[in-house]
Amino acid sequence: MNLFMHYFSLFFPLFIFILFLYKLLFPSPKDTKNSPPSPPKLPILGHILQLGTHPHRHLHQLSNHYGPLMLLHFGSVPVLVVSSPTAAREIMKTHDSIFSDRPKSSITDRLFYGSKDVAFAPYGEYWRQVRSICVLHLLSNKRVQSFRKVREEETQLMVQKIKQSCGSPINLTDILLWLNNNIISRVALGRKYCTEEHGKKDIMGLLEEYMKVLGVVDIGDYIPWFAWVNKINGFDRRVEKLAKELDEFIEGVVEEHSRVEKHEADGLDLVDILLQIQREDKIGFPIHRETVKAIILDMFAAGTHTSYTVLEWAMAELIKNPKIMKKLQNEVRTKFKTYEDIETMQYLNAVIKETLRFHSPIPLLVPRKTIQDVKVMGFHVAAGTHVLVNSWGIGRDPTIWENSEEFKPERFLNSNVDYKGMHFELIPFGAGRRGCPGLAFGVTTVELALATLIREFDFALGEEKLDMNEGIGITCHKKIPLVVIATPMVS
Repeated sequence: MNLFMHYFSLFFPLFIFILFLYKLLFPSPKDTKNSPPSPPKLPILGHILQLGTHPHRHLHQLSNHYGPLMLLHFGSVPVLVVSSPTAAREIMKTHDSIFSDRPKSSITDRLFYGSKDVAFAPYGEYWRQVRSICVLHLLSNKRVQSFRKVREEETQLMVQKIKQSCGSPINLTDILLWLNNNIISRVALGRKYCTEEHGKKDIMGLLEEYMKVLGVVDIGDYIPWFAWVNKINGFDRRVEKLAKELDEFIEGVVEEHSRVEKHEADGLDLVDILLQIQREDKIGFPIHRETVKAIILDMFAAGTHTSYTVLEWAMAELIKNPKIMKKLQNEVRTKFKTYEDIETMQYLNAVIKETLRFHSPIPLLVPRKTIQDVKVMGFHVAAGTHVLVNSWGIGRDPTIWENSEEFKPERFLNSNVDYKGMHFELIPFGAGRRGCPGLAFGVTTVELALATLIREFDFALGEEKLDMNEGIGITCHKKIPLVVIATPMVS
């Protein structure tokens, strides 16, 4: 978003006369349908330049003044901002089917072969079939458990990697990203792709660029006659280059898998499963090559970055709060002997919930769009309205959470509130039809990695102070990597 703010700050004087002339000649019509409250806006541009580098924070501030349902305009496109559990329930449960479409995006269309993945596909029969594949064949509980050995092996490799640098500062952010990338690579693609191999570009660099690009609002999607801006500033070339490199990588993976037909007994990765569904036509729905590649890119990229982001913030908060760290260490080091013990560790679970509340990995979730007019909390919402659910803002709301700006896992010890889409005060993975199908896989990885780190090491900061500022992108990771000194626990 800051890319466009910078560009328009340079050229805004050129548009000022036209904008106010437009306002004079075409005054805004009076609202006769009781729309949600809305802040003052610029003519033509609306509110699109007012979001700043961290839109979830600015929208949270605005919602404190304008309420839990707030109407913005990006160009001429109405955008509903949802900032309370009651409003989120209306969107994701009461009227879930009406709010289950996705806004058309030139960025996701280019990256995902016309938005043929599960996250960004328009609501309809194609999306239902693709989601069914993900839920029943790729990310079922049985399938998630079948990859337990991969998670355990890679977690132990992480421990060995940290031990090699004990006593010296280590970039824990890089190690956590490396861990999640290795797990997802093996699960989804069949082997690791964490370094440059055989002339291929480092996939970690591609994924970082991917998350940054998805965090950009393409002004051409909202004001088509400003689409030329992206040609001038190079953003179009940036997206095309990324799409080409990602496609070359994913195409190579699929082609490699296509040469060997594997069966369940051989141990299938997600590409194998998709190709098997494609060959055997198990679902009565044609699975084309681009669909396979779009789904794999979804799983690979989203699975890597959301899990590592949660782990990074959890470790940062534990290091910042030594009493909480000590309490978690006491539980983990007493109870954690085998994988099954994770289910018995209540404080570990509370720490993860509190991290998801305080640092929602995708703070504005993935945008939705209405398919028809609807009434929400007494307000009229028109068909075609885009919807942003501020899960970060809901997690920081002081009317819901006592001492909301304090990291306090204890709040969840005697609470049945969970993050699985049934409690709308905690929705880091969304809810309803468009809830994240990879929730179970991601949380299982976070639980094992966090418990292992706390059991195996004591952590301290080096000379650098702990910086808790947020970076920029669709996922809300730390701006400055977490650098620590790890000391193996003495038995």
